[in-house]
Amino acid sequence: MDQIWWPRSEIPQRKPERPIMATSYEYDAAHRESWHAHAQGRFVVTMSGVLRVTTPIGMWTLGPQSGLWIAPRVAHELIATSAVSMHSVYFDPEASAWPESECHAVRVSSLLRELVAAMVEDRERDPQRRYALITPLLLSEMRDSRAASGGGLPLPLDRRLRQICDFLLAAPANGDSLAIWGERVGASERTLARRFKDETGLTFGHWRQQLRIVEAVSKLAQGARVAEIAAELGYANSSAFITMFRKTMGEPPQRYLKSEPR
Repeated sequence: MDQIWWPRSEIPQRKPERPIMATSYEYDAAHRESWHAHAQGRFVVTMSGVLRVTTPIGMWTLGPQSGLWIAPRVAHELIATSAVSMHSVYFDPEASAWPESECHAVRVSSLLRELVAAMVEDRERDPQRRYALITPLLLSEMRDSRAASGGGLPLPLDRRLRQICDFLLAAPANGDSLAIWGERVGASERTLARRFKDETGLTFGHWRQQLRIVEAVSKLAQGARVAEIAAELGYANSSAFITMFRKTMGEPPQRYLKSEPR
């Protein structure tokens, strides 16, 4: 899957009942919602469990307190790395809180979480009385939300870089240098470093660290112990892993999945 924008002709063109609609989903662990796109923008909020969302140019792992904006027509797939309860709010382009075409993760406040839940409840009961009140507050809270730390991983489009990234996605503990990778893919270390920064906004080392954060969140959701995760991701000991996780995510791994929205 290498196209970013899904062809308009392949997206179901259903006229929504309202410009903003919400629904809920329950997924078992390992459930996959295969590649697709929507004519509307999609705001995904994970209520419990951990969800992985991938587009051709990025991957996000959504745990507690995080939501993801997926712009209209952006191809994406969803994978539940544990049992997941989630809500999705769909926005007609003219009704969106975020008109830009880039996907981005946000921290979901307690108020935003409850507003999304209330919109889902209204959809199920089909009343009109609260919709006019919820909608402007929901849009305001979305616009004021903070970017979520960690959890996101930009993916390059360059064939050589993608070859490296695909290998590391399958083996995140790998510590080979960019010079070694250059010999394998037929490019100089300097070229790969420049292209990596240009396409992802991160150095190769920072990208690999972010990958390990994404993997750690998934493993925590599956009940793995911290010591086990540290060893699987190539850290010398648990302390080194915990320090890295706290610095990136703002709290230690033992607390991350148990956090309550603020």
